[in-house]
Amino acid sequence: MIRVVVADDQALVRAGFRALLDAEEEIEVVGEAADGAGAVDLAIREWPDVVLMDIRMPGLDGIEATRRIAADARLEGVRVVILTTFETDEYVFDALQAGASGFLVKDTDPAELVRAVRVVARGDALLAPSVTRRLIADVVARGPARRATRSLDELTSREREILAAVAAGLSNDEIADRFFISPATAKTHVSRIMGKLDARDRAQLVVIAYESGLVTPSRLGR
Repeated sequence: MIRVVVADDQALVRAGFRALLDAEEEIEVVGEAADGAGAVDLAIREWPDVVLMDIRMPGLDGIEATRRIAADARLEGVRVVILTTFETDEYVFDALQAGASGFLVKDTDPAELVRAVRVVARGDALLAPSVTRRLIADVVARGPARRATRSLDELTSREREILAAVAAGLSNDEIADRFFISPATAKTHVSRIMGKLDARDRAQLVVIAYESGLVTPSRLGR
């Protein structure tokens, strides 16, 4: 059973997500929160697999709530998916920096929402290639320069190439095709990179790639 917490300041939004997710046999909504503080409290009390987190909420916002969940050792394994109204929401990059495992647009197709919950619950990052390239590139291009928080010195040249591919939104299968390796080898490379950079998941690898200057918006194109 996949346990989910829904955090949004609009009761109708919470009710809609609950109805949709509870209709799935293997998914259970174990709590709702109207603000970030409530989301953090629920995460501690219920230890869900996934928290669907709105960004703009009164009091403690979704970014700070995400940061607190990601930093709490008791909540290891709890994954946060950011809910946003627009794909180009300027706060989404900050949410990924804070430790979110991905993001969803609120008007996404219901089947895609259910798929997203399953993807994140099994430990993968929710980073659609096309949206990732556009969103992160736009945000970084108009935002202030970001200082690298982790060194890439420990990475081999091949690992740096694969990190750049992850930042571009490529899946393990696509990385395997690009570098003429097997998907299993691609997955091993990505896991090793996460270990060296102390990253929770692929979403954090995207942030690190941009912060370090390994990948820039101009290299991805528009």
